[in-house]
Formats: sequence, C-alpha cells, structure tokens
Amino acid sequence: MASHLGLSLGKAHYCLRALVDKGYVKLGNFRRSRNKGGYRYKLTPAGVVEKLSQTRAYLDIKREEFAVLQLEIERLNSELNEGGDASSEGAG
Repeated sequence: MASHLGLSLGKAHYCLRALVDKGYVKLGNFRRSRNKGGYRYKLTPAGVVEKLSQTRAYLDIKREEFAVLQLEIERLNSELNEGGDASSEGAG
C-alpha cells in the first residue's frame, strides 16, 4: 500500500494509525495467514461518513473551479470575437 501511494512505510503506518485512532479505519490482523501482509483495513461507519463529507467538499471546490473557468472562457471568447470584427473591418 505504501509503495502504491508513493509513501515511505513509516509514513503510511503513521497515517493509518491516525485513521485507526480517529475511528475511521478498523484494523484486523490475520495471524494464521501465511501472507505477511495479512492485514485488512476496513472503513468504519464513521470513516464512511468522513469520506463522504470530504468527497462532497472536494466536489464543491471542483464545481467552483469549473464555474470560474467557464466564465474565463466566455470572457476570452468575447474578446476574440470583438477583436476579430475590428481587424476584419480595418483590413479592407
């Protein structure tokens, strides 16, 4: 998981411990498993609520950025249209 996220093992462990401590993630250890990575991380109900809350906040930010970009595109198109009319009139 650490390498997939581009984190050091220590940093991934630190972050996971913080999520477990906050009650957002539940950690299960399968000691009888021959797989040394036999751990399961599961979102708790509080973790699901937090994930949804952060997803909504992220989408709100992206919607605002999109609206700003749309206005900028409209403004630039307007400038191009106004400039294009003036240059074609002066060329003749």
